[in-house]
Amino acid sequence: MEKYAVLSDIHSNVFALEAVVEDALSKGVTRLVNLGDILYGPIAPRATFDFLQQQEMLTISGNQDRQIYQSTAAEVAANPTLHFILNDLGQAPLDWMQQLPFDARISDDIYACHGTPDDDLVYLLEDISSGHPRVKADAEIAMPLKDIHSPIILCGHTHIPRCVRLSTGQTVINPGSVGLQAYADDLPSPHVMQNHTPQASYAVLTLQDKGDWDVAFHRVNYDVKAAVQAAAASGREDWAHYLMTGRC
Repeated sequence: MEKYAVLSDIHSNVFALEAVVEDALSKGVTRLVNLGDILYGPIAPRATFDFLQQQEMLTISGNQDRQIYQSTAAEVAANPTLHFILNDLGQAPLDWMQQLPFDARISDDIYACHGTPDDDLVYLLEDISSGHPRVKADAEIAMPLKDIHSPIILCGHTHIPRCVRLSTGQTVINPGSVGLQAYADDLPSPHVMQNHTPQASYAVLTLQDKGDWDVAFHRVNYDVKAAVQAAAASGREDWAHYLMTGRC
């Protein structure tokens, strides 16, 4: 029986990642899928990379993976978190991130991207023009998927768990975030994402006898205090608050 654990947006939170992988394997998953935004964060970038190297996992790239290895000296100088990440990582994780694919056709049924099939900086499901996420209209979601015919579309980037059935018959699944349950961003316009819980999130897809896919979302407890302490030690009290509360 095919059974996929879908993870996204780990953001260097090795404490959450370890708990999620343990939970997924206990449920008998046959394959782990990682939708990107993996090592960017003030928690434990290198430890996250080292743990991932011990797993058999299909992994694609996210926008903040690119941000790490494409950063200029000026960008690093202006961003203490990026400076911390690069110092913690060393070269091997940079080489690894640079070879990750932008997207993946996991099977005949499943396609995966981080944002949309065209742009890892764009939210596929959410409209944030009001400052808070709401699900886009059917046609707006379907537009960037026009060349993707897989019945299951996986995406990440927003950190918000979603399962949306389109008029095309396709189902779009965002597993939420493993490592960061809230954040605030100014681009493309000011908005906040909040899950109102510190628990890690991921999804399990199970192929049923009739060929349909069962989708289950899971919330997992982990050592939140350890992640909070690491973020605070890196000077990121904002991340410490997001991690502890799941709120902005």
